[in-house]
Amino acid sequence: MSFRLLVLYGSYRSDRMGIRLVQFVVDGLRAKGQEVELVDAKAVGLPMLDRMYKEYKKGEAPAAMEELAGKIRAADGFVFVTGEYNWGLQPGLKNLTDHFLEEWFWRPAAIASYSAGRLSGARAATAWHGTLSEMGMVVVSSTLAVGPIAQTLSAEGKPVGDAGKALEHAFPRFADDLLWWVEATKAQHARKPPPY
Repeated sequence: MSFRLLVLYGSYRSDRMGIRLVQFVVDGLRAKGQEVELVDAKAVGLPMLDRMYKEYKKGEAPAAMEELAGKIRAADGFVFVTGEYNWGLQPGLKNLTDHFLEEWFWRPAAIASYSAGRLSGARAATAWHGTLSEMGMVVVSSTLAVGPIAQTLSAEGKPVGDAGKALEHAFPRFADDLLWWVEATKAQHARKPPPY
């Protein structure tokens, strides 16, 4: 069964390392037969949050915001690929997600984190878990944590060395966990509308 998944990424840096993990996740999910689209916060280019999508009158939201709202509503699940900035959330990704709220509700999300160091963005992943839950998503328990990213994935997003082998070993559980929740939430949506 194929599902529509969005992989969201938020680095604005000129020499982005996290794009390697994005490519690995996108390739892995596509290999499992899923329809996957990357949403790159830098490419979408939303301004710093002034008004949320829901605060615009119908038809008055900026075009990029309107287009992304439709993609979020049409998705069956999400993967958030996040770096760790000073023990916290990546600002570009946080800004992108904060433009929306109801659009995220009642669907699962998974978190893949990375860093240049050995902690693999784990503190950012922990912060995202609470944030995404507050935004109405079911956050799956399986995560991917990659670090040091330059020693785990090539520039093309291909696993290298022992760390790359460990990542390849961890990915099937991560993907299967997400896809199980995607299937479960789709079935529940078909059976009964969300309570709000």
